[in-house]
Amino acid sequence: MQNLSRKKFLQYTASAGAAVLISSLESWAKSIPQKKLKVAVIGCGSVSNRYLPQLLSSKLIEVVSLCDIKYDRALAQNRQYNVNAHTYPNVEAMLAGVPFDMMVTLTDMQAHEDLNRKALMAGKHVWSEKPMANTYAAGKALLSLARSKNLRLWGAPAVVNSPQFEFMSKTIQAGTLGRIASAHGQYGHTGPTWSAFFYEKGGGSMPDLGVYNMATLTGLLGPAKAIMAMTSIVNPERTVDDKGKIKVEAEDNAHLLLEHDKGIISHVMCGFNYFDPHGHEAGTQSLHSIQVYGDKANMRLIGYDWETNGVVLDNSWTEPAKLLSTDKGGYEWQEGARVTGESIVNGTEPRINVEHALHVLEIIEAARESSATGKKIMLQSTFKWPMA
Repeated sequence: MQNLSRKKFLQYTASAGAAVLISSLESWAKSIPQKKLKVAVIGCGSVSNRYLPQLLSSKLIEVVSLCDIKYDRALAQNRQYNVNAHTYPNVEAMLAGVPFDMMVTLTDMQAHEDLNRKALMAGKHVWSEKPMANTYAAGKALLSLARSKNLRLWGAPAVVNSPQFEFMSKTIQAGTLGRIASAHGQYGHTGPTWSAFFYEKGGGSMPDLGVYNMATLTGLLGPAKAIMAMTSIVNPERTVDDKGKIKVEAEDNAHLLLEHDKGIISHVMCGFNYFDPHGHEAGTQSLHSIQVYGDKANMRLIGYDWETNGVVLDNSWTEPAKLLSTDKGGYEWQEGARVTGESIVNGTEPRINVEHALHVLEIIEAARESSATGKKIMLQSTFKWPMA
């Protein structure tokens, strides 16, 4: 409204009096407090320690509800972060409680689909940690449900938000690398110990770890048309904090070959048996996790694609490779819910889009089918590309 008023005034008058009026209108508009998006967070475990500070830092978001089936965790996070929110022991109680606009889903991954569906049915926007559903078909159904109710649905990860992703994407689109041939992504560690859900059916290294590389590589190179994969369980038993010794049911080792347009092939490897002294701490990581090769140059992303430290560009036969794009610009992997929530208030469209998350979900499901059958699996989904 403010911008429309300015345009209208400038079209019809150039008087000094009008200019003064414009300035007054702008000052008046800025003085009006914007509507805050009321957010409910379900899942108050370890990941909420990353999400809550992001959400609470926003002037456009108010966290009004915290929920966890282990109710003491909701109470503890409410105290620790001075949220002053209502607390609930289950999603039904939360949906029947204080009104809110968007639910942020941070529970065990197997529960995401059911919780997201309940929130959408109740008329709430949803940001979901990965994956947003247990199958690609279920994910599509959630999106159809959201659209039928004029709601927004998004799924992690938010890797496309980093300045380093944008730099790599624009470098590719500018033709600096020449004709792209191949790309590689890798992410792994020795596996989480705090919960069994990572190793149970519906868990696995692909939706927990490989999802980042899949999102990055398809975001840079375009949607995958087909996949061939091999997955395995290297460690058939694990000892975890919540259940003791358990049988591993989901893959803890995976290699994927993705076929993109124009003959490009990318590779993703991920697993819970990869020794890496950095683990989840990427601030000092100097190794590269993403590589993209063309016939004129190559790029290597330093750090993890969810916590980026710069991009090495090698495009000279005689000069050394250059470390570029080292400024993170405030990007953090846990910013997705805040960024998408603010986009609802501002009426803007974030770079993160749900079709991309659905494409990654289809890749994960197709990888398991390819490994089980030994066949190349064609993919159906696509998304708006290029991403930057």
